[in-house]
Amino acid sequence: MRHRLAGRRLNRSLGHRKALRRNLITELFRHERIRTTRAKASAVRGAAEKLITSAKRGNATGDEAKVVHARRLASARLNDPEIVKKLFDEIAPRYTDRPGGYTRIVKLGLRAGDAAEMVLFELVEE
Repeated sequence: MRHRLAGRRLNRSLGHRKALRRNLITELFRHERIRTTRAKASAVRGAAEKLITSAKRGNATGDEAKVVHARRLASARLNDPEIVKKLFDEIAPRYTDRPGGYTRIVKLGLRAGDAAEMVLFELVEE
């Protein structure tokens, strides 16, 4: 039984899993579209959407302290100041009127080597 076990393990150790999630989210925000496996995209989707939502809320408030707080939280999860700047200045304002669902997973078929289900994980265009 797997009561109260959150998240997907993806056959990786804790450090490797955290690094994988951080890298996938960073590359998604950098390129706005990445090709990966369905399991990895599903594991990262929630965290990516939460980052966009927190960036939206940080930008929406006029309070400078809340903006700084939201940027610091995003910076702690991404470890790339260039991507944090892009998230707050370009990506979050794009979705101000959208209540959620910022990402899309499009199935591409099976990978030739190991038959893993490949997907296109992308930010939804407005």
